[in-house]
Amino acid sequence: MSGRQPAGARAELRERWHGKRVTVAGLGVSGIPAARALRDLGAVVTVVNDGDDERARTQAAELADAGVTVRLGDGATLPEGTELVVTTPGWQPDKPLFLAAAEAGVPIWGDVELAWQLRGPDAAPWLAVTGTNGKTTTVRMLAAILRAAGLRTEAVGNIGVSLLDAVLPDENGEEKYDVLAVELSSYQLHWAPSLRAHSAAVLNIAPDHLDWHGSMEAYTADKGRIYEGNTVACVYNVADKATEDLVRQADVEEGCRAIGFTLGTPGPSQLGVVEGLLVDRAFVENRSAQAQELAEISDVDPPAPHNIANALAAAALARAYGVAPAAVRDGLRAFRPDPHRIEHIADIAGVSYVDDSKATNTHATEASLAAYDPIVWIAGGLAKGASFDELVERSAKRLRGVVLIGRDRALIAEALARHAPEVPVVDLEQTDTGAMSAAVRAAARLAETGDTVLLAPACASMDMFVNYNKRGEAFAEAVRALAAEHA
Repeated sequence: MSGRQPAGARAELRERWHGKRVTVAGLGVSGIPAARALRDLGAVVTVVNDGDDERARTQAAELADAGVTVRLGDGATLPEGTELVVTTPGWQPDKPLFLAAAEAGVPIWGDVELAWQLRGPDAAPWLAVTGTNGKTTTVRMLAAILRAAGLRTEAVGNIGVSLLDAVLPDENGEEKYDVLAVELSSYQLHWAPSLRAHSAAVLNIAPDHLDWHGSMEAYTADKGRIYEGNTVACVYNVADKATEDLVRQADVEEGCRAIGFTLGTPGPSQLGVVEGLLVDRAFVENRSAQAQELAEISDVDPPAPHNIANALAAAALARAYGVAPAAVRDGLRAFRPDPHRIEHIADIAGVSYVDDSKATNTHATEASLAAYDPIVWIAGGLAKGASFDELVERSAKRLRGVVLIGRDRALIAEALARHAPEVPVVDLEQTDTGAMSAAVRAAARLAETGDTVLLAPACASMDMFVNYNKRGEAFAEAVRALAAEHA
């Protein structure tokens, strides 16, 4: 359990950082807390930022008041005398700033590495989650389970809550949490060489962010960093061999176990599903012959297959930390998914309307399509270099019809013509604010009683919307307008 950080440890931390010249690359959710935390420890901090807009200038002024130097509009030049670079997750490894740092022999840390280095001797252990899809949901499920067990916890990391705020003690020197549920992106893991989690899970591996990492191999390797040095459990997806391969390659502490999760009947050292129950054959006395009931499928909201997988991964991490079965059940019952993740909006004339705007790549969309049948699918946006043939081929039998929107919709249309030529397709060219309303109404005309109209775009949103949240909100607004007409 965590407690007060010894005064000697706090003094040693300040002594270590006092006067150290640190460059923070980027403002934003992680850059600003990093700059403030380092300045509070006595470091000489300079923030460099590519942008020079009104928001950046406001942030720079606030940091200047705290004694931080900010250079706007120049994120390429390494400030003279820099001893350490701390980067925000979005900056690509080939940025000139990082090349200059490497040439000068200056180490580069991400915000996660900084948080790990600033932890006190009694700091809360980390239960860490990564994967191409499902990270946020799994981490929030895990936090709900840990709270149900009576533990002080928070969902942090790539989820939008700064890890630095979580790991630093409060004003009385007290640790704030007993254990942390930590979401980590491949970007963050790339720059976190010394991270050593209590237990960690890789949910799945599918092509994504290849422009940032340079190759699928590099992307996968960065995901696998989450297992390095694990002390209790490396949790992997039985249905995704790449995740198990990463466990086999990881250098872990003696006694750390490989724990699988599956939507089928679990074998020893696995969690899975038996007759509508989530069961544990990993953290029981006789795992070769016994299974511990954890929860019912109906305790998971929503009970779509990929969400059941998320629940099993969260349960595995919680059980690795010693959480009782009842807390797994109670935590899953208390959990409510974030908006735009297979969110049921309304039923209209016997048709369900579901918002999965967060499905921004083909892997996530395939999981979403697998949860419903028959489907009128609303898809399209920025493809990010993706191919849609495999997705369409696997999902064709579920499709009643398709409505396509966005800049790269032709790529999906071409895949549909090759693999589902009998499925009717509505191709919408408009990109104005009324485009989503037109898409919903077109989908409603294609749908029949018992169908699901599913927004699962398989693409990014920025061609038409600020982000996937705004896209989902536009869908929900259009659905509610349609429902009002049928009231």
